[in-house]
Formats: sequence, structure tokens, C-alpha cells
Amino acid sequence: MGFLSPWFLVGLFGVGVPVFIHLLRKHVTIPHPVSSLMFFERGIQSSTRHRRLRYLLLFTLRLLLVTLIVLAFANPFLRRPVNANQILLVIALDSSFSMRAENRFAEAKRQALQLLSSKPRSRRAQIVSLGGHIQLLTEATADPNQLRAALDGITSGDGHANFSDLARSIRTLSESRSEPIEIHLFSDMQRTAMPGNFTEVALPAPVNLILHDISKKRAVANWAIESVSAPRDVTDPKDPAQSKVKAVVAGFATTETEKTISLIVSGKQVAARTIKVPPNGRTVVEFAPHELNYGFNRCEIQIEQNDPLPEDNVARFVIRRVDPQRVLFIHNASDQRSPTYFGTALNAATHGAFILQPMVAEQATNIDPARFAFTVLSDATALPTIFEHALEQYVMNGGSVLISLGLDAERQSHIPLWQGSLQRPHNFGVSNAATIGQVDFTFPALEQNHPSRDNGGWGTTKVIYAASVEASGARVAAKLNDGTPLLLEKQIGEGHVLLFTSGLDNFTNDLPLSPVFVVFVDKTARYLSGNEHVQGSQVVDSFVQLRSSTEGLKENPKKANAVEVLDPDGHRPLSLSDARSSQTFRLARTGFYQIHFANGREAVIGVNPDPKESDLTPISPEMQSLWMAGNKDQRKVAEHVTADKKYRTLSLWWYAMLLAFVVAVAERILSSRHLETQREAI
Repeated sequence: MGFLSPWFLVGLFGVGVPVFIHLLRKHVTIPHPVSSLMFFERGIQSSTRHRRLRYLLLFTLRLLLVTLIVLAFANPFLRRPVNANQILLVIALDSSFSMRAENRFAEAKRQALQLLSSKPRSRRAQIVSLGGHIQLLTEATADPNQLRAALDGITSGDGHANFSDLARSIRTLSESRSEPIEIHLFSDMQRTAMPGNFTEVALPAPVNLILHDISKKRAVANWAIESVSAPRDVTDPKDPAQSKVKAVVAGFATTETEKTISLIVSGKQVAARTIKVPPNGRTVVEFAPHELNYGFNRCEIQIEQNDPLPEDNVARFVIRRVDPQRVLFIHNASDQRSPTYFGTALNAATHGAFILQPMVAEQATNIDPARFAFTVLSDATALPTIFEHALEQYVMNGGSVLISLGLDAERQSHIPLWQGSLQRPHNFGVSNAATIGQVDFTFPALEQNHPSRDNGGWGTTKVIYAASVEASGARVAAKLNDGTPLLLEKQIGEGHVLLFTSGLDNFTNDLPLSPVFVVFVDKTARYLSGNEHVQGSQVVDSFVQLRSSTEGLKENPKKANAVEVLDPDGHRPLSLSDARSSQTFRLARTGFYQIHFANGREAVIGVNPDPKESDLTPISPEMQSLWMAGNKDQRKVAEHVTADKKYRTLSLWWYAMLLAFVVAVAERILSSRHLETQREAI
């Protein structure tokens, strides 16, 4: 027996309180009237009788009550031995992509099944799969058939293992259970699966980690296609600036070797290169596919020679050949410069992928915006009613619109599609022109990985005129130095509305004269047309956004636009209900996925394994030993792990408090009977 809070035992000095109360009780004498004291002799009254302990049962109950309360707060416990059957056995099997090398997965499963067969029949166990994400395949059970079926059902996947996710799941499992846990991890112990911060894989003291290294602690030479850079859409395959494809071939724990790299388009080899890969290094190889069919072309770059992990010798990507897409540009009749500036920048940036079709607002009555990649409203706030209604339906169904507010917007309080009125305009003038003070470089139309000191080129732009609009419910991507929103976005249905509160000419600002204007037009065109919505190549366990909005899904799920997903085997992984309600979809396998989005657009995506899985170097034996023993901050705890596994503690706190309550009730009943004022006999 022990005490978790032994300092509370100091309270045992409180047992003197009942003794003090019983010994120093007040003696009460009731006076009696007599006629004369002449016949009374003076005597000395003894106090011995009044100092004696009385009501011994009550006295004992009070001593016991104080003692029980003190012991309860000291939290006494009993340590009882725990046999092996009371320790939860967790079998974690690594099913990540790297386990395909050298038949490692089959060997790991064989060892795991052998461990499962050797466990006592009454001992409970749990099966965990470690792949792209952690899966608890069973609850804690002693049923050998259920455990074996779960272990047999694990197949080698395409995901990337992460030991920090495993440690996080085991910590959660340990918090929900009182018994100790013994986890056996069967893995190739890949170095890239270990996080940079070792504390992320630390396990609590009641967990005993046992590692089964299938790699035998040795690095294996392996080559892989590490990355591919290819255009998403191509209008002229014979233009090298449009169709150039770059691939990075990497070697891990390798010597200098010659490799033959091939480009496959729609199942046909169109080019091949022989390159030298330096020791444990990388080489870039370029291709220019000149023959592409219209539509989606499924492409692969392959390393022809095999190695221990041949599945990563293939990189999949998709190139779509399309005709130049038309862009509807509605402008004010007096605005002749905006179409020129925007069209010139669009042609220079996209190499003819888009064709601008300018049109005056009054001529747009019978125009169907659904026939265009996206629509631009330049200083055109007064639109024909029929066209504005068609534009609203176009945006709700997934179309996108760019609105710029020029000088003519001062005479109109209504902004089409924006669902907000125009407020007081800001006319700064040439001498007091405003500058762009804040830019959100994570916004797709403004995205820059490493913006320069001049705010990514936007800081030198001078704004002479900008309208003030209601920004509630909108994402503000850029602001002027006085806080006026310059670029805003609203999600309407499945589409986007992008609002530029200044003009696209050089009267309201000098942005069209700046080099950053070409980049802005390029990114805006690709964002609004949906060409950057999904890349042609993704990594396993990436998520694809199936719909832009969830409005109305709960209220009217039957009216929601359905999506369609075809996996690499041609199966539909989404049920009918999921097809109308799912917001995202996880790409769980390598291969080509075909997706029909809620906004009507289609895409084919080539999915490849995580490049980290190609490095087959295991973590060092010292690191494995440190992981099993615990980190430096837990060394003192690790020394007692063995003892903690052999014993389990049983707290006696509730029992002590329950007994104290019973004693208190008995003391109350007994004291009410005996502690009344007693009369002295004469």
C-alpha cells in the first residue's frame, strides 16, 4: 500500500481535537436554594471525576472520522500484480508505399501473424494499419478470428507513413484505457517517416514500444521520378514554350548510373533520353511532346531499368489540348483603352490560349455568357436586364466574372452580381495618388512564393481613383495604404465574382503600365477559367475540392449538383448521396482519376506516390533505441516502465470517503443522544 499525496498525512495531528474536546468539557453544576448553611462543613471537591474520558464510543468515532478524512486526501492506493493477459497488445503494420520494396510488406505481415498466433488466447489485442492515414481496424478484443481477419485484410497501399500520426493515435488510446499497452510496430522504419521534432513521437510511460525493423537496418539503392513540371493546358503543341515537360530523376543511396527515361503519351512512347544520375543526386530531363490529341492526354515519364521499388519509376500527369478559349469583355462605350490593355496582357501572358471578345454593354442583350471561359465587366455597371439575369445564372452554375469599377461607376449605385451598393468613391488625384499597401499573396490571382521588397511589384503602383464598396461577406485580397479595399472576391453558388475597385485603364491607375499587370492578368485568367482549379499531377492522399459552395446542401440535397469520380480501375468510389453532398475527395491511390465537378467542369488527374517514399534509408539503430526508451525528458520515467507494466494501482480514495461518511452519520446520531446537559445529583 502507498500514498499518492503523503503530505496530507500531516493532518493526522488533527486527531487531538476530539481528545481535547472530551477532556476539557465544561462541568455544569445547578445551584439549589437552602434555608441555612450553618450545618454544612467546608470541603474540597475533587475534579478527578470530571477529567475522565466519557462516552468512549463517541470518542472513538470522532477519532476514526478525522483519520479517514486525512487518509482519503492522502490518496492511498494498492499495487496489484498485472499478468501479461492484462496488457493490451497493439499490432501496428506499416502498409505505406515503401513497403513494396524487396517484398517487405509480405515479410512484415508474416511476422505480425506469427506474433498474433503466439499470444495467449485470453489476451486482448488491437490491429492498426499505418499508411497514408492511421486506421484502427478493430476494437480491443481477444477474438483470434476477428484479429486475424483484420490483419489479413491489410494490403500494401500508396500512402506515406508518418510516425508522428501513429504516436498521436497511441497517446489518445492510452488516455482512454487504464491498462498498460504494448505496441509492436512492423515497418521498414523509413527515415522520412520520422518527424523533425522527436517529441512528436514520444509515448507515455504506460506504453511499451517494440520495433520490428523489416529493412534489417540497411539502406537500399533506389531511383525514382521525383517530380514533373508540365503545362496543364496546351493550345499549340509545337510551341516549345507551351509544351515543355521537365522531370527530375533522383537517386537515393546510389552510385553514378546511366538511366533511360521515356515519355509516354496516351500509351505510346513519343520520346526517350539517356541520362547520367550522379551518386545520390538528381538530374533534370526535358521533353517536348509535339503530338497531342484534343482533350485530356494521359502522360507518363518512366525509368526503363528496374530497381528494388519499380512502382516509383513512373510519374503520371495530364496535358489537355484545347482550342483558344474566348473571354467576354463587356465595357462602357466611352472606355476604349481597357480592352486594349487587358487583351494585350492576356495574349502576352497566355501565348494565345485566350481570345478576347470585346463588346459594348448595350450590345450584350442576347449574349450567352456560358459560351465563354469567363466574363469581364469593365466600367459597365448598367447592363441590359436580360443579360444581367443570364449572368447571375452563369455564376450560380460555376461561371466566374471579373468586375472593374471605372470613372463611370460614380453615376451608378448598383453593382451587378455584387449584392451590395456603391459607396463614396475616392478620387485621390495625380499629386496625392494612393499606393497599394497590403497584398494577400496566397490569393490565386495574386499568388507569389517569394514577393520582392516592393510588395511583389504592387508597391510602386499609383491609384488615382478607387470606389468604396461594402466588403462584408467578401475576401479582401488587396488594400490601398488608407485601408480602402482594392481587390475583393465573393463566392456565389458554384462561381466566383472578383471585384477590382479601380479601372483597367491608365486613367484611374498606372497598373496597366506596370509589368506586374501582365502577371495579374495571367493568374486571374487561369483562376477564373478554372484552368488552375486542379493540377494535372497530384500526390497520393491529396484532397480535391469537388464543389465551391455548400449552400443549400442540407436544405435541398436533391437539388444539389452531383459530382462523379472514376478511380484508376474505372469504379465509382462515391455513393449517390456522397456525390451530392461531398465537398472534397481524397486521392488514395496512384493512377489516373477522372472527375466531373459540381460546376460542370471536368478533369483528369495523374496521382503519384509521395517522393519521400522513394528514399529507403531507415532510421539509425541509436534513434530506434531512443524511441523505444523514450526521449531525454522521460528517462526517469522510462526506468520505471518495467515496474509499471508488472503492477497496476488501485485507488482507495472513494472507499475511504465512503467509510468517513458512514462514520460521520453514526457520530451525529450518537452525539445527539449523549451530549445533553446533565444534572448533578445532590
